[in-house]
Amino acid sequence: MQFVKSDINFDFIGKKKGAFILSFILIMITLASLIIHKGPRYGIDFAGGTLIQVKFSSAVDLNTIQSGLKTVGLEKSSVQLFGDPADNEYLIRTERAEKKSEGLSSKVSEALADASGKIVEIGRFEMVGPQVGKDLREKALQAMFFALLFITIYISGRFESEWVKSGIMAGLLISAVVFAHNIFAYFNWDVGIGYLIAVALVVTLVLFWVLQLKYAMGAIVALIHDVTITIGVFSILNLEFTLPIIAALLTIIGYSLNDTIIVFDRIRENLRKYRKESLAVIINKSINETISRTILTSLTTLMVVFTLFFLGGGIIHNFAFAMIIGVLVGTYSSIFVASPILLAWQERGISRK
Repeated sequence: MQFVKSDINFDFIGKKKGAFILSFILIMITLASLIIHKGPRYGIDFAGGTLIQVKFSSAVDLNTIQSGLKTVGLEKSSVQLFGDPADNEYLIRTERAEKKSEGLSSKVSEALADASGKIVEIGRFEMVGPQVGKDLREKALQAMFFALLFITIYISGRFESEWVKSGIMAGLLISAVVFAHNIFAYFNWDVGIGYLIAVALVVTLVLFWVLQLKYAMGAIVALIHDVTITIGVFSILNLEFTLPIIAALLTIIGYSLNDTIIVFDRIRENLRKYRKESLAVIINKSINETISRTILTSLTTLMVVFTLFFLGGGIIHNFAFAMIIGVLVGTYSSIFVASPILLAWQERGISRK
């Protein structure tokens, strides 16, 4: 099936400056939102606390729920409607992780029933301690970091046959992370793994520049771009970060990388096929030749995630939303971010000469 005509010749490369400006604005908005909100809004999985999902036999006022929670010592809880309003389901969150969980579920059910005069069902009851939440948060960040690390090694070897340089880069990168960790420990700076990963990403980009791994540079910048903007949307909308969202981000990394590899493969083929053409013409031709496949893949993926978003229920709602943002941004970045970086690299080499 051919969604776009084979003879299309849209000037994607000609729009690269506008695309870079748009991406820069979106990333700045993301950083501003994270600073204003003092980082992402972590859910129970990462921040620790207690989450209770309750269902009433009929509609009930939020103040009534709050008054019922006061009788069991959960007066500092947040209450919000969950899912379809007709289902009369609510999520109760508290930052306190109850050490004595035995009987708490039944106590909450009885207190809410007495306060509202309605039948109450407990659908979900989760507790995560603060230390467990911190460990989960650090492991989630580690998973994303190592995913990006192995991707850069693969891209360097796959497209540039620089397996030795990739190995050297991986060794230097791990050494840089260990060195930064030791420096922080020596000065007793209590920093989380997020700072170490930020250091690692900066070192990664510097190593790409020094070792001249242009394909890996394009791929990793596009992936960082996609993850950052997705996080920014969640921060702006003040949505919670939970383990399913981390799973969505890792899925987005894989999806975006797949799109980028398709375009890179065609660029590499056309470089051998059209030796007399300029790199800008070859990149533009390659994007046009793969645009039909890119659009079809994105549309079919969006059909699935939109179905999950509207019909999957409240539990999977945020996961599906993250996937929608990630697919849209990932498709954009494979065309307007990853590929133009190859051209920017060549222009940098020409200017140096």
